[in-house]
Amino acid sequence: MGRPRLVLAVDGGNSKTDVAVISEHGEVLATGRSGPFAPQRDGVAAAVGVVRGALAALDPEAVPEGGFDHVSACLAGADLPVEEEALAREFAARGFGPDVVVRNDTFALLRAGASAAWGVAVVCGAGINAVGVSPTGAVARFPALGRISGDWGGGQGLAEEALWHAIRAEDGRGVPTALTGLITSHFGTATVEELVLEVHFGRLSEELLHELSPGVLAAAGDGDAVARSLVERQAEEVTAMAEVCLRRLGLLETPTEVVLGGGMLTARDPLLTSLLDSCFAVRTPRAKPVLADLPPIVGAGLLGLEHLGAAESAKARLRARYEPPGRG
Repeated sequence: MGRPRLVLAVDGGNSKTDVAVISEHGEVLATGRSGPFAPQRDGVAAAVGVVRGALAALDPEAVPEGGFDHVSACLAGADLPVEEEALAREFAARGFGPDVVVRNDTFALLRAGASAAWGVAVVCGAGINAVGVSPTGAVARFPALGRISGDWGGGQGLAEEALWHAIRAEDGRGVPTALTGLITSHFGTATVEELVLEVHFGRLSEELLHELSPGVLAAAGDGDAVARSLVERQAEEVTAMAEVCLRRLGLLETPTEVVLGGGMLTARDPLLTSLLDSCFAVRTPRAKPVLADLPPIVGAGLLGLEHLGAAESAKARLRARYEPPGRG
């Protein structure tokens, strides 16, 4: 008998890239991690090079010379079908294997968190996005290109909005808010305006603003009205994305799991969690919110195993490998 077929599962995120080599029997043979997967910033070739770097650190025995039997890559920055196709071509050209499927990373969250192969997933991490898959395989998704495509929120969006309110509070255009002190304390500036100028002149990366999001949540929990309004808006945005996916797929009246993932949601902030529960109860009462407790790499792996037609026992074995202690 020859070797079992091998899946390379890839979860490429904004902060890190995880890879797992998985046999068709659901055994995890090797895992690795490398840096951020950012094709829109670094280019397609450089982004796929990050995955190659993660594989280079593995035991050579885990990486077949002729490529993997299937590559299941769920990637940040693969927001449009044309981007998924370009990334898939690069994976194939770099010798990962002839059978490559690239999806947006929201598909990995959905597959890892849902009990079936369908449902809705909303990720709220650095940014925000959502995807829905119906029992028939129909898909609902968004361009997810930021404010220009109607998106609002995630750690970066929440922090940018907090900065907007803080500078206005400082110069008198807005109402007083604890966000002013939060920002100056976090970045060590005398004023919010000083921080704004640091960002404007490129001395401080705008991407670092996302570090403010835990403080915004804390200020909201402590009763700051401006911060609370931002957290309320975030809850509304998460619920709206889920509701639209359910409506497009004709699932508003069907009990459907809505998997919630990304750092802002998995942090289980009490106020945001409570607001989400209230929003879902009013807007999508048949939906069942589920907080993801398996990492997205599991979703990429499950999608790969299903592509190979693997047995249910193989998928159960993969899930068990990553289940949190005490679960089951």
